[in-house]
Amino acid sequence: MIAVRKLEKFGLLLDVETTGLGPTTDEVIELALKLFSYRTDTGEVTEIIEEDSFLREPLSNSARNNYDQAYRVHGIPFELVRGKSFYDVKIKTYFHRADAVFAHNASFDRSFLYHMYPEVNDLKWYCTMRNVPWKQYGFPNGKLLTLLQAHDITNYQTHRAMDDITYLLELLKKTSPNGNPYLQEVLDKGPMRKYQPSTARTRMG
Repeated sequence: MIAVRKLEKFGLLLDVETTGLGPTTDEVIELALKLFSYRTDTGEVTEIIEEDSFLREPLSNSARNNYDQAYRVHGIPFELVRGKSFYDVKIKTYFHRADAVFAHNASFDRSFLYHMYPEVNDLKWYCTMRNVPWKQYGFPNGKLLTLLQAHDITNYQTHRAMDDITYLLELLKKTSPNGNPYLQEVLDKGPMRKYQPSTARTRMG
């Protein structure tokens, strides 16, 4: 029993919706988190432990000015975030419990969360978009919707954070052309380097 427990770890899937692409000029307005257990030897997802989604009103002038344009992507009306703020204590419990963090285009999510929760830079981050050779496997690109459609998971992406990570987890459970779950391939590729704010500021995600 003890040996089996050692083979299990906690993974954290997360996704953010923002007012734009600049982590220093835009802000996170939605954050979804899904904590799950997985086997380190097979990459098999064993259980969903807990999940939460949070909304917040952007505070800076630049973020608020960009809201209308971002709304065309995420479809979250300003009335839905007005007066809302993140439950920081609860959010940090997810970070503290996770052995690994997974996100699609993780550098984008991490760059925004770093400015709110600097401790995320100490976590092991894995990018589900870059850690799998999607094009080599015959997919036209590594965009989430493309991969969800190709694996018969869904034909429509809402761009709401919880929907995206729920679908992403289903994708990571699927078997790759190598015969193992995509999650195992993401893990095998290894974690990302730590976020460097000075250089990452000029890059898009």
